[in-house]
Amino acid sequence: MLTPVSLIDERDSQRVRMGHLAFVGSYRINSVSALHTELMRKTTFRQLHELYADRIVNKTNGITFRRWLMQANPGLTKLLCEVCGAAVLDDQTTMVRLADHANDASLQERFRAVKRANKVALSRLIYERLELRIDPHALFDVQIKRIHEYKRQLLNLLETIALYTEMRSEPNRSWVPRVKIFAGKAAASYTQAKLIIKLANDVATVVNNDPAVRDFLKVVFIPNYNVSLAESIIPAAELSEQISTAGMEASGTGNMKLALNGALTIGTLDGANIEIRDHVGADNIFIFGLKAHEVEERRRSALDATDTIAASPTQLGCSPYAQPHHFRSLTPMCLPADFGTGSRGARQTRGDGDRRHAPIKRSQLSRCLRSRTHALFREISSRDVTSGNSMNSHLFANVIHASRMRA
Repeated sequence: MLTPVSLIDERDSQRVRMGHLAFVGSYRINSVSALHTELMRKTTFRQLHELYADRIVNKTNGITFRRWLMQANPGLTKLLCEVCGAAVLDDQTTMVRLADHANDASLQERFRAVKRANKVALSRLIYERLELRIDPHALFDVQIKRIHEYKRQLLNLLETIALYTEMRSEPNRSWVPRVKIFAGKAAASYTQAKLIIKLANDVATVVNNDPAVRDFLKVVFIPNYNVSLAESIIPAAELSEQISTAGMEASGTGNMKLALNGALTIGTLDGANIEIRDHVGADNIFIFGLKAHEVEERRRSALDATDTIAASPTQLGCSPYAQPHHFRSLTPMCLPADFGTGSRGARQTRGDGDRRHAPIKRSQLSRCLRSRTHALFREISSRDVTSGNSMNSHLFANVIHASRMRA
């Protein structure tokens, strides 16, 4: 019992365990989401928690409505004041009054008008920065966050490639036009993350210059991500991608900001996504993938996805990238069962420049995605998310939930 709780780690060489030191010196240890609290108690500080059972407490992260609603989205703020009363500016819990009007067709149209104006503004910004024209009537599918393997921007790119391929093969299908919007920064020495950014830009080049999907799909990676840019993207978002590997995200606040501004969430049961689901209801959020304990079981079983990929019925063609050899080191992220933890994949590129991998193939990427999540994405693609009472009820539910989490 003494070794696991010792302030000095003596397994390799003596060093101070700073986490343990902070634990014993603190009156309370605040975890930042319900899942994070559970993981801290059962894994990171399990032995210390057995000694001090009341020390780890849950304090789910929050956001400031003043910036992420009132400043970033004045149109929605005005609408909320008209429906819920001016008290909503000081007491966000009054936002629950919006639920009584969720099926009001007039209110739904006003809500759509606010969203449409925000999308037009973002479309203008994208043209000014990238000289790329996008259709503000398309679905804005957004993933904005730090670039990291466990946050799985690569998974989103795989879905983009699969969607692009399917649109090319079925041009007469009734597709919902979609704009995939990415933004985020990578650590200066994080090779894999920088490759993911390059991949996003290369996929964008291929897709945006293909006349076969011109009316259906655009891909945008907006550079120089910061708070000001987020204030332009978040109010225009309609689909919020929160797809990190379960058990890896402590909480997250982007998920809250996007939900507050009326975006539907598609994600895993990770971080504060769990609390969002609990507040909006399972019918108002799209959840997929393994739970945290299932991810850990998969890691222990060392499952390899090669057989799953080989069994996929989807057989795709050659690589769409101009320089596919640049992405060789991303290939292993699609195959073994490291589930985007960031550690295993990072070791394969950091300090090991001589290691070689097979060239990345579009068929590998797309089949890997299809075997895991593409069925769910196809379900969303087939929905008319630009109109309809049911969809607007979902959107209102996401706005309402934020006030409950704040309370």
